[in-house]
Amino acid sequence: MGPKTRRRGNGYAAVAAAVLIFTMPAASIAQSAPHSATLVEQETLDGLHDFVDGVMAQQIASHEVAGATISIVHDGERLFSAGYGYADIDAGARVDPAVTLFRPGSVSKLFTWTALMQQVEQRRVALDEDVNAYIDFEIPAYEGEPLRVRDLLTHSPGMSDVGGITAPTLEELTPYGEWIAEHIPQRVWAPGTEIAYSNYGVALAGYIVERVSGEPFADYVEAHIFTPLGMESTTFREPLPDALEDRMATGYELEDGRLVAQPFELFSNIMPAGSGTSTAHDMSRFMLAMLNEGEYGGARVLQPDSVELLFENSLRNAPDLPGMAHGFYVVREAGPRLVGHGGNTGDFHSNLILAPEAGFGVFISVTGGGESSAGRTDLTNAIIGRVFPVEPAAREPRPSTEASPAGRYRANRRDYSRPAREEYDIVVAEAGDDALTMTSQDETTYWERTGPLTYEKVTGARPGGPFERIQFHSGETGLVLSFSNQPYMAYRRVATEE
Repeated sequence: MGPKTRRRGNGYAAVAAAVLIFTMPAASIAQSAPHSATLVEQETLDGLHDFVDGVMAQQIASHEVAGATISIVHDGERLFSAGYGYADIDAGARVDPAVTLFRPGSVSKLFTWTALMQQVEQRRVALDEDVNAYIDFEIPAYEGEPLRVRDLLTHSPGMSDVGGITAPTLEELTPYGEWIAEHIPQRVWAPGTEIAYSNYGVALAGYIVERVSGEPFADYVEAHIFTPLGMESTTFREPLPDALEDRMATGYELEDGRLVAQPFELFSNIMPAGSGTSTAHDMSRFMLAMLNEGEYGGARVLQPDSVELLFENSLRNAPDLPGMAHGFYVVREAGPRLVGHGGNTGDFHSNLILAPEAGFGVFISVTGGGESSAGRTDLTNAIIGRVFPVEPAAREPRPSTEASPAGRYRANRRDYSRPAREEYDIVVAEAGDDALTMTSQDETTYWERTGPLTYEKVTGARPGGPFERIQFHSGETGLVLSFSNQPYMAYRRVATEE
């Protein structure tokens, strides 16, 4: 999850389609919230729905989007939700944000962290305890350093990535507790020292919840999160319960220039890390609870201190870029602070972003061809740039004493049991005295220097940003490259300029 786990289709031809919109009224749910609306201009809010409609029309026309669902909340209420395109192209069924189910992918992890913090509140789990205290198999220590529960929350278990997280058929699924016991990843560095996104770590966190609560994970989150919040259309179960099956949006991929329906994806091998299914309306309830210190509609799922911990900083790879909060990752440090999570399955692409001090949140999920993932990201950035605009950073010339960061960089999040795939490396080259180019999988981007070993991407982005940044910094094995939009991983230099 997170970055794409599999590919079935191919091709990147644009698909033109008429935008179909199903909208629900904003006043359908509301409650008091602890934050004021002063950080968001009312004029911006008044025009936001029309703005999103326009962006989505463009995404469907040019980004291979088959269907999309969105919900935006602000100041204790759902501002609006909408569905775009088709839940089922062949049947002509349109997306309904209150009814149509999407796969949020790794956004599902936020429910797992909520469940884990419930167990911390009940003193069944301690964040600084060895995970082995709570499970029925053993995670080996790394050079005497145990893996702590806290290291799972910060995506810093020091573990190799691991494959095999999906299954082609229901018969080939393994109960996730058995699967993680049989697929313990290689330990590659000390826990709690470097962030490298870990689906395995989140599945392990869910298993801890199951073990200490005595309830199967899917039952637990339904009883202690979904039901209290009125999220009647949300589940981790695969296959879907009978009552939900007919409401599932079809996943699509582009094959030979057309969008082709794909089978329901199966992630129960790592259930707590990403097998969730939900609607935009249900996700708005969860956002409102998190923005209201853990309470929604009179039901409290977390104490305020627990929500505060989930939102506050933990580790970061680069000294001057956002890092991880706890479970959430940091999207922006200030102006206002933004936290959230992204999610990619093979067919669905999602984002959930919260601005706690502004009482604002957005959930987006789309399906379609390969370009629909970029469409999801573009829509997210367009909303952030409109509601919370920023200016590009001032450019600074590079002094002669600053060493060149040019070279080849490789992700720290990979399966270390297999040879590295060099085609996924990033090649950094100088482009004059104060700029760089980066090339990855035949795509080249241009970056200008804004400070010591720090650069900002130069694009035709709309005014207001957000503007992507990179920073080069020292690691145990040499220079490391981090991206502002990827706080959950980093890239180590494996060769200097060729």
